Amino acid sequence: MESDDEIERIRAKKLAEMMAQVQKKDAPAAVSAEPIVLTDQNFAGVIIQSRLVLVDFWATWCAPCKAIAPVVEGLARQYAGKLTVGKMDVDRNQSIPGQFGIESIPTLLLFKEGRLVDGIVGAVPKAQLEGLVKKWM
Repeated sequence: MESDDEIERIRAKKLAEMMAQVQKKDAPAAVSAEPIVLTDQNFAGVIIQSRLVLVDFWATWCAPCKAIAPVVEGLARQYAGKLTVGKMDVDRNQSIPGQFGIESIPTLLLFKEGRLVDGIVGAVPKAQLEGLVKKWM
């Protein structure tokens, strides 16, 4: 009957491995204190998986985008765990900005539970951007 015991140990080990895999898949996404690089390919997944997402549409040549970047990065750190912040380069990713009619940058859009709920165009003061985020928390 030693083989039955061995089979039972193997089953128990396999079950434990399977349970660990299921728990890993159900675990919430890692909390990031830094903005996430968004692309046309990963955008929908991030928006759906996160409760509240602020997306900064920007470009490397855009001076106002560079001016507001430290504010956006600061909000990512300040609200880590409550707010996901993403940055999408509109020159490298044109599909998603086109879907949202982005014509001026920086444009910051706020998504709650997968839906677009608010936004701001231009390099605005930190207080204004923070007020937008707090309004939807």
